[in-house]
Amino acid sequence: MSSWQRIKNILIGAGLMIVALILSIFPNMSANLITTIICLALVLYGVRMLWFYTTMARHMVGGKAILYRSLIILDLAIFTAGLSGMSSFVIMIYLLGIYGFNGAISVLRALEAKRFGARAWKGRLVNGIIALIFTVTLLCFGLIAGTTELLIYGYSISLFYSAVMRIIAAFRKTAIVYIQ
Repeated sequence: MSSWQRIKNILIGAGLMIVALILSIFPNMSANLITTIICLALVLYGVRMLWFYTTMARHMVGGKAILYRSLIILDLAIFTAGLSGMSSFVIMIYLLGIYGFNGAISVLRALEAKRFGARAWKGRLVNGIIALIFTVTLLCFGLIAGTTELLIYGYSISLFYSAVMRIIAAFRKTAIVYIQ
């Protein structure tokens, strides 16, 4: 990881911490703010992948997969923007579903890394399991309590945890392969 990437990850982590703090301070307005943030992030990521496809990936093997992935992400952004008119409880359940899906993907990627003999699969596995347990716990407590404030506080905790993990990853040493 270059020094610019390290600085960028630290700044993104600090920004996520600030957003998590704002969400926990103003839980009444947070559902629409969360929807807006997720929608903008998905649009920017989809446009970035589409730009990558048009500039480079169309000449690569498997480049169409990047095109399809970018179109799916842009469709998901449009769907998320359409959710802003719904109740905040539905929005929070949707976002927890995304967070749980991300945790499941982390677990599957860690198991794949273990199968291929990579060294850093344990941290990814622990992060994925923590995300899944946290999602299920928040979902159960949110359905029992019937309020979105608990879900918003849980989402801000998960956002804060993600920011801390991003900052820790920025300070971790990068393995360098020397060819002799």
